[in-house]
Amino acid sequence: DCFKRAVAADPSSARAGLELASWLERSRRLEEARECVEACVANHPKDGHSLYFKAFLLHRQGHAGEAESALRRLLRNNPPPPPDVQANALFLLGEVLDARGEYAEALSSLSKAKALRYKIEDTARREEFYANMDRARREALAELTPETLKRWREQSAESPCPHPLACLAGAPRSGTTLIEQILGSHPDILVFDEPPSLVAEVVDKILPPPRSRLLTLKSLNDLTPAARAHMTGRYFKSLLRETEEKPVGKLLLDKNPPSTAWLHVWLRLFPQSKIVIALRDPRDVVISCYFQNWPRSWATVTCLNLERTAKFYADRMDTWLRLRELGGFDWIETRYEDVVGNLETEGRRVTNFLGLPWHESQATFYEQARGKFVHSPTYNDVTKPVYSRAVGRWKHYAEALAPLQAGLAKYCRAFGYG
Repeated sequence: DCFKRAVAADPSSARAGLELASWLERSRRLEEARECVEACVANHPKDGHSLYFKAFLLHRQGHAGEAESALRRLLRNNPPPPPDVQANALFLLGEVLDARGEYAEALSSLSKAKALRYKIEDTARREEFYANMDRARREALAELTPETLKRWREQSAESPCPHPLACLAGAPRSGTTLIEQILGSHPDILVFDEPPSLVAEVVDKILPPPRSRLLTLKSLNDLTPAARAHMTGRYFKSLLRETEEKPVGKLLLDKNPPSTAWLHVWLRLFPQSKIVIALRDPRDVVISCYFQNWPRSWATVTCLNLERTAKFYADRMDTWLRLRELGGFDWIETRYEDVVGNLETEGRRVTNFLGLPWHESQATFYEQARGKFVHSPTYNDVTKPVYSRAVGRWKHYAEALAPLQAGLAKYCRAFGYG
């Protein structure tokens, strides 16, 4: 409604029109979105953002040839479009070419997009920030012991969670959204789709310096009962703002891939919660992350080349492997390939782990997903029945991945991928 009012206030504003079109597209109202974009292009025939979004909608509507032509024309424009538009167009062109099986050219287009993105973003500062954060996290994990986790669990028993709680984590692009939609179709599960993270919205605003991103094991151990109660209270208040549903009697499921890197913090506050880890062939995850046109952030700056994308994956899964080794909490792993191979068998296994029986509505989760606003980049895919065409995608890029195979082999072995 706000976007519509903005367009009504200034029908000539390309920005207002594109914001409305973007919302309509995310709501799967593609024809309305296209009408909105056509109006923007009519008013601003040389506006790069409008021309890019028109090509994007052509792609979303299945007109790959038209989308490719529109993108190539946009990239040949003189004068050229703004650098951010060029980068977005190259990303989308790579996706279009990948879908058509032109893998070498797709990779070339992505490489150009990422090289451009590296120039126009403040990458060096954010890379340094990420490196410091990762070093502090690894130091804390190295010092963590089974006895510490046991003590945390005993301490939490004195003030149990006000709601049954589970965390759905895993590397980005590993099937977390698919599992979330299957579980969220259960009437007794209330799912939260990538809400503000526990660390950014709760811990970071309460702890004194050094801030949460540089949390030491000592700072976690030193949390008093009052501090923990304050943090957990703030967490649930923040979480429940994300829904109008009543949580009474329901399991709350926080689906948040970024939480994977901070599971030790999660376990400090919620050691009695259940942890669900989504897995997928590490090579497929790396390729899928590399193809993703991520929003600008301190973390995803690491996906601007294949080597750093593989490290981005490793940093998250090293956290999980360390915690899995330590044990002392309730967890389950679920593989994307098993879900698409037999949705009900794998979905039932995870649902039962959460203490609930399988519900018939979970088998047709995609029908319910069509009425939801999904935050994940895979918002369009989860409105369709499961498919297996993304399994083994990495093989199309085996040559590019060859230098990384030795490093990824550790995770392939750990998670059962040959």
